[in-house]
Amino acid sequence: MSAFREMGWAKINLALHVRGRRADGYHEIETLFAFVDGGDAITAEFADVDSLTIDGEFAEGLSAGADNLVMQVLALLRSRYGAGRVPPLAVTLAKHLPVAAGIGGGSADAAAMARLVRAQFLPELGDATLARVVSPLGADIAACVASETCLGVGVGAELSAVPELRLGGTPVLLVNPRLPVATGPVFAAWDGIDRGALFTGAELRAGLFGARNDLQRPAIAQCPAIADILLELGALRPWLARMSGSGATCFALFDAAAERDAAAALLAERHPGWWTMAGALR
Repeated sequence: MSAFREMGWAKINLALHVRGRRADGYHEIETLFAFVDGGDAITAEFADVDSLTIDGEFAEGLSAGADNLVMQVLALLRSRYGAGRVPPLAVTLAKHLPVAAGIGGGSADAAAMARLVRAQFLPELGDATLARVVSPLGADIAACVASETCLGVGVGAELSAVPELRLGGTPVLLVNPRLPVATGPVFAAWDGIDRGALFTGAELRAGLFGARNDLQRPAIAQCPAIADILLELGALRPWLARMSGSGATCFALFDAAAERDAAAALLAERHPGWWTMAGALR
């Protein structure tokens, strides 16, 4: 029997406004999620017991045990809907996205596993239900279930569609210095200043230019290479360049694929040690 397959699409935060600290240690945010047409890959086959094998460029150091988010999703869905409906699976994760990179790799993989289980065994579940079930495992997982451009508020799990922001097909270049940046310390280093809401009173695409990533400054303090990437990207004249999530990955949006590809080639020549991924927004 052929294997089941799903993609963990790379997530980017087109903007991320931090509005306040919560008593539970999380933060109130407003963020615009978008997704790239590339990422990690998950395959699964029927098995006698659950197992996870991780390969790919960024597999080293990742746990393949029950604590991996991919396996937590499988266990959660089996617990909720029954072992009779969700059988044991041998899962393989091809890890193409850098880890601790601000592009939702772990959350994207978890969401991909949820979609794979849904497609094969739980077809009655809609995106909203699936997102609600798996979102306790991580705030970004809810957005990654549909992997479509959306607005996230609260801790990022309260989602709403933004159909008027038509970005599908936009050429995008992701750049990472191959340096991990831990999310918790970056949020902890946020200066606590509420710099205002996302898109208030603005046409969405125009508002995107005036938006920001409030984690950019504390992330640069921990990983100065982010500033180098943003400087290089800005010089390549995209229509938007910004850091994603808590870093260190930055993205640039271009009007044409040829511009994106020329930028990628130039960066590869200047900074052969940087990781890049060229794609388009979903």
